[in-house]
Parts: sequence; structure tokens; C-alpha cells
Amino acid sequence: MEEKMKKLVIGLLVVVVLGVGGYYAYTTMNNKEEPKEETRKTSVKDNEPEKAGETIKATDYSDADNWLSKPTEITNQADVFMLYPSAYARKDKNASPIAKIDNASMRAGAQVFLASQGSAFETSGNIYAPYYRQLDANWLLSKSKTEQNEYVDGVPKADVMAAFDYYIKHENNNRPFILVGHSQGARMLKAIMYDYFKENPGVSDRMIASYVIGQSVTQQEMNDNPQVKFATGADDTGVVISYNTVASDFTGQLPTWDEGALAINPINWTTDGTTASAAENLGSYVRNDSGDYTKEMNLADATVDATRGLVVCSTADEAKYSMPESTRKIFPQGSYHNNDISFYYYNLQANAENRVAQYLAAHPDQTQTTQTAQ
Repeated sequence: MEEKMKKLVIGLLVVVVLGVGGYYAYTTMNNKEEPKEETRKTSVKDNEPEKAGETIKATDYSDADNWLSKPTEITNQADVFMLYPSAYARKDKNASPIAKIDNASMRAGAQVFLASQGSAFETSGNIYAPYYRQLDANWLLSKSKTEQNEYVDGVPKADVMAAFDYYIKHENNNRPFILVGHSQGARMLKAIMYDYFKENPGVSDRMIASYVIGQSVTQQEMNDNPQVKFATGADDTGVVISYNTVASDFTGQLPTWDEGALAINPINWTTDGTTASAAENLGSYVRNDSGDYTKEMNLADATVDATRGLVVCSTADEAKYSMPESTRKIFPQGSYHNNDISFYYYNLQANAENRVAQYLAAHPDQTQTTQTAQ
């Protein structure tokens, strides 16, 4: 699998997207120009996207072209619904701060994330991943926290809710599923868990786990949404797995962090601050000096800082693996946001497989044979 994914990432020629992380990331090394319709001179005001509560026409997910991944054959008893992190950055301040659904650079970046992040979950289920319209990170962060939420819960949420609704009604066929998202994608998973599940009772019963990575989940959110609960170990199902990764000397505040954040250790699956050594890590999937993704052992340890709701990694080379200098206005020194999944790739893979097995053992009626997808 590693070699296949490595070739795919190289072939896409856009691996630089990962060098600046997911949600609120800059594509600092991507010099590709946007299509003319994205860069025409108009006022910023004219280009402002709709906010939450305004009338928004969602993308049509009956169109197969609007799916990054949608299997033609069902080979697993469970599904994986994945939302990629930020893959869009405008090149002109007068360009639209939100990507069109067919934006070429966003789609290329999304394919990279599917290969480097989503691949960790391909052994656990049939992968469904929609393209969805995203906001430019730099533009978004010029707004207040309240406005940021209003914009994110506008167009991106409209697309994600429409995509998940289409998936549930036309693709899922009552199979259990895993949710996976990093950063902006993780932010959108919360809309599914908190809003869609409430509006569609019973759907959450089939959720094996939700991997909300690189985006905080808070205790208050869990209190307000009893249809989901935070994970307490390696085996529980119907649970949320969440953390943000930082270096041991991290003192800043992440834009993906919220007060009251919860975190679970992605190596030993504890929440009590017990350190898991790098030797216990099943393997990281990171870029080497040649830009290729390879498995590396003994790279990252993990300790939950329950006070801050963060996962602390003390063994990785901070100069090599932290967010680039160009993103310091967004991600403070010591943020490992771009490696939230990469550092613990094989642990996440094994854990997803285990939770699927635990769920199916407890729900034998959910087993299905291989079939052709709709």
C-alpha cells in the first residue's frame, strides 16, 4: 500500500499542499495561477460568500464528478466518509475567498490528502469522499472568531451536509461507517455529528467512530450532543477521536483549538496523560528529504496534556516537522498541525480496523456481502 500511495502522491505533483497543513493553511509553494474566472477584478465585498442562515444552493452530489472518491464495488462491511483539509488558497486578494467546486488546484490538493491521509483508513472501509467548496485560510482568519464560524457554517457546511445526505440516502445501504476529517474537514465533521445526526435520528447508531483530527472537540459539545460521546479507550464505538499535536515547548494558541478541548492519545488510547513512547508507535508516514512519503519508525511519542486538551510530541525534530515559518501568523512555533495524522498514521490505521471489528462483533446483523455500488 505504501508504494502505491507514494507513487500517487508523486504523480500528482502537488505534495507541497501538505507542507503547510490543513485548516487555515497557506499553499506557500504552489505558484499555479487560478482560472481567469477566479482572478477577475471585482471588489472584495462582491466576492464575500454567504454566511450561515443565508440561502445557499449546495453542490449537486448526484453528479459523480463532484466526488473525490466513490467506489464502484463494495468490498468492505463498513464505509469511510472522509473530508479533506484546506486545499484552496487564492492568489489574488480580489479573487473569490471561496473555491468553486471544480477549482483545479483545490481538487489536486484534495487528491493528495486522500493519498496521504485517507489511505490510512482504506483497510477499514469503502472510502467515500466528496469535493466541497472551501474558504481561503488567510481571508478567513482576517475575520473575528464569530465571523469565521458564520462563514464556515455557510457554503462549506451546505456542501458537506448535502454530500453526507446523498451518501446516506443513495450509497450507504445501512452499512456502519467511520467519519474521518482533518482540520477544515474535521470542522465539517462536527456539523454532521451535531446537526445532521440530530435532524436524522438513528443514523448515528451506525457510526463506528469519528476521527476529528486537527480540530478541537470540547466537553461542552459532548454535553450538548448526547448522540455522540468522546472515546475513552481503543475499543469503544460510536465515539469521537480528537486531538491537536504540538511540541513540548509549545506555548501559543492554535486556530484549530477551542477552550475546553478534549484529547486522546493516538498511540496508547488513554486520556490521562500516560506517555506513549516513540518505540510504541506503530509507524509514521512522513515525507523524506526527497519529498516521498515513507514509513518511519521511532519518530513520534505522544502524551495528552489534559489541561490544554492537546497531544504533546517530544521526540520529533521540531525544525523539520513543525509548521513552516511562513505560517507563523496562523500556527505558532511548535505546532505539528501538518503532521497530526502523519505522525500516528499506522496507529490510526490499526485503531480504525479494531473499532470496525468491535462494532461488527456487537452488531452481527450489520454484516453484508460484497456488492456493486449504486
